[in-house]
Amino acid sequence: MNRRTVLAGVVALTTGLTLAGCSTSGGKPELKVTGAFMPQPVNDMAAGFLVVQNSGDSSDRLTSVTSPLSDDVTIHRTTNQTMRMVTSFEVPAGGELDLERGGNHIMFMKLKQQPRQGEKVSVELHFEKTDPIKVDLPVKETTHNPKKQ
Repeated sequence: MNRRTVLAGVVALTTGLTLAGCSTSGGKPELKVTGAFMPQPVNDMAAGFLVVQNSGDSSDRLTSVTSPLSDDVTIHRTTNQTMRMVTSFEVPAGGELDLERGGNHIMFMKLKQQPRQGEKVSVELHFEKTDPIKVDLPVKETTHNPKKQ
């Protein structure tokens, strides 16, 4: 074998390994939260709304939410104006999970205090694959709906 043939083989092998390392299959979720808010509660319950965007190559699942505001925080799916507690929501790869008024949302029961407009409520979102994300929900007026602005 001559030196040129060996060199060509090494270059081909190295290029193949480099390209295999650049593969997008099996990527990780890349999550970001936007549009978070809580309407000012009028009793000992409250709802939270936000969007979880996933710019990654694989999906994830929102599995729970915790907050110092309540020891009873759950996630709810709304179908045909009926609210049901669920164990998780999918955050699709290259997509988003939209928790919005009239739809899926975070539910806070037995509030420890009444947050007022202008304050912020801390929450921590827990996912199946990625690390938890801490978010502050700005408390807005009771009728706040960003979709109607």
